[in-house]
Amino acid sequence: MKLEGMHLQRMLRGQKRSERVFKIVAGGALLFALVALAILIIDVFLDGFRRLDWQFLTSFPSRKPERAGVLSALVGTVYMMGLTALLAFPIGVGAAIYLEEYARKKNWFSRLIEVNIANLAGVPSILYGLLGLELFVRMMGLGRSVLAGALTMALLVLPIVIIASREAIRVVSPAIKEGSFALGASRWQTIWYQVLPIAFPGILTGSILAFSRVIGEAAPMITIGALAFIAFLPDSPLSPFTVLPIQIFNWVSRPQKGFFTCAAAGILILLAVLLMMNAAAVFLRQRYQKRLYL
Repeated sequence: MKLEGMHLQRMLRGQKRSERVFKIVAGGALLFALVALAILIIDVFLDGFRRLDWQFLTSFPSRKPERAGVLSALVGTVYMMGLTALLAFPIGVGAAIYLEEYARKKNWFSRLIEVNIANLAGVPSILYGLLGLELFVRMMGLGRSVLAGALTMALLVLPIVIIASREAIRVVSPAIKEGSFALGASRWQTIWYQVLPIAFPGILTGSILAFSRVIGEAAPMITIGALAFIAFLPDSPLSPFTVLPIQIFNWVSRPQKGFFTCAAAGILILLAVLLMMNAAAVFLRQRYQKRLYL
């Protein structure tokens, strides 16, 4: 008995040492990541803050760095993100409703769809760019337009929207659905009046975070040929366009030192847009959750 007790104590001490070592390693990794991120943000801020002014926000790109602006890229980013949301959000939520509420769980077709959605969520973005180039730009004849870019990015974020919407629908208590059925409501009435209002904060948050990815993706836009030098604003879905990541990439590739300052300022604007979208996701989630519990 004494030997067994001593052996158990040694095992416990070994586990505690392992836990302490793991906490130290994990904390060190987190600290390293935060320090590296802070250094990058501070460096970009110091380089680009002096370039941020009204003239930079309201001017078109130029071959002279002191006259270069970000207006066409900023408007193109907002335009493409809006079209992407209009395309991906209803399709993604509809697919999630079908898979969670209508599809038979043991059906081979449903399982095939679920496996493919999970796989598509991990596909590199450059492959979506190649698909968009062949399907939308060449086969459908949309050219290097805002619509072609929005369709490509909609394919990119659609699996993420479906997965986030399914998770939000899945957490709705089965008792709510059963109570609605017991009162004589149909399946669609239960989904529309009971399930979706409860799941909507999670659906909205996941979708906004998915659309945030659209803003920062450069590889698909480069692949479909989104232009870097656009001296006008898109006036229709079929107009040529550019986006912030493409414009930043173009400035970084220039040899003049002044364009590096423009690129840093563009990065700050891109970060500001991303932070505003994330803040909007948190705000809307809390607001709708408060309405549910009032």
